[in-house]
Amino acid sequence: MAALHPQCGGASSKARRVRCRAASRTIASAAVTATSTACSPVEAAAPAPRRAPARRSTAATVAGMWRQVQGCDDWEGLIDPTAGEVHPVLRAEVARYGDLVSACYKAFDLDPSSRRHLNCKYGRERMLDEVGMPGAGYVITRYIYAAADVTFPTMEPSTAGRGRWIGYVAVSTDDMTRRLGRRDVLVSFRGTVTPAEWVANLMSSLEPARFDPCDPRPDVKVESGFLSLYTSADKTCRFGGAGSCREQLLREVSRLVDACGKDRPGEDVSVTLAGHSMGSALALLFAYDLAELGLNRGAPVTVYSFGGPRVGNAAFKARCDELGVKALRVANVHDPITKLPGIFLNEATTGVLSPWRGSCYTHVGVELPLEFIKVGDLASVHDLGTYVALLRSGGERPLQGADSPRRRDGGVVAKVMEFVGRQRAGAVQWQDAALQMGGLVQTLGLI
Repeated sequence: MAALHPQCGGASSKARRVRCRAASRTIASAAVTATSTACSPVEAAAPAPRRAPARRSTAATVAGMWRQVQGCDDWEGLIDPTAGEVHPVLRAEVARYGDLVSACYKAFDLDPSSRRHLNCKYGRERMLDEVGMPGAGYVITRYIYAAADVTFPTMEPSTAGRGRWIGYVAVSTDDMTRRLGRRDVLVSFRGTVTPAEWVANLMSSLEPARFDPCDPRPDVKVESGFLSLYTSADKTCRFGGAGSCREQLLREVSRLVDACGKDRPGEDVSVTLAGHSMGSALALLFAYDLAELGLNRGAPVTVYSFGGPRVGNAAFKARCDELGVKALRVANVHDPITKLPGIFLNEATTGVLSPWRGSCYTHVGVELPLEFIKVGDLASVHDLGTYVALLRSGGERPLQGADSPRRRDGGVVAKVMEFVGRQRAGAVQWQDAALQMGGLVQTLGLI
């Protein structure tokens, strides 16, 4: 993993840390250009005071309660799992971010004959329009690429370490900013598609993140496969994805946050990270990294996770909480991906195994539970389209499942699984074995 700081040297711990922080911010700020998007200053680093839960009212607006929607009170009063209720403003906002993640799948090129195979089909300026979201209210500023430093028997050597388009960074337009009550810096991540990404998902060993070399925190550990996707650099840079996913994100998001602090005084800023499946794991890793380095400049950092797996251990969760990283996990109770890694040993471990609970995988954040299952179409339990449809279903009990119209067209997961299986005959056998043995492999830490 490439270090983002110079050597710490032999000075005192406090002096080293000051220099490291300054160096980190200097490196990230070097990418700021004169053409940066006009934003507004970021708030002071002090956390927002806790406020009373918003009342359920049709008159409530995002602008009037955006801090609560972003999790300043851990969504207290906005989610009632026992009654199956979600505040309508929160539900609509989470569904909106789900659509912004869906755009990644719609724009991802799965055609092997295309010159943009495994890249985005469209240029940044028109991508949201092309996927049917012309009024999304965001301007895409950068595409993000990730490369998994993993191999498997049927993988062609020429494809090893090659970066794939994983998502995008965007900033809200002036109109959307007025609607949201703040300038929103957004990062959207797709989920698992390529065989190498499936392998990375199954690499269940915990590894220290060590994102800040001057304060490495060896007790904070994350899943090694996700860490590899986040920190490995593309060896080909075919589409301009220079550096690792981590380096690309830190440069661009810190550039936008810095630019927001130089224009339009008085405008609030938020950093929102949204992802599905593996993408939600990358979103949480980046949220922790950004906050650990202080590059959010005090702006609240919120993760909207759709069907996301566990990412790290109890120390990782504790540090995310300490840093003020907020995560809302939208999870279908029948979705097996949300149970992994750590299907048997996790934050709920009790009894004679409870002394090992601190070393187990632990979910971060607050869960927003959904419920859906369709016999004969088990892939639907993890489909992002189904997640978004459930959030939008409304009614007195919006958490009750209903068939998603998108599933009738095969759904994202079905199309992706079909694509993976087409790559070569051996990949089909590998895919089936991975799906059947994934839980056991991850739990035992065999890879």
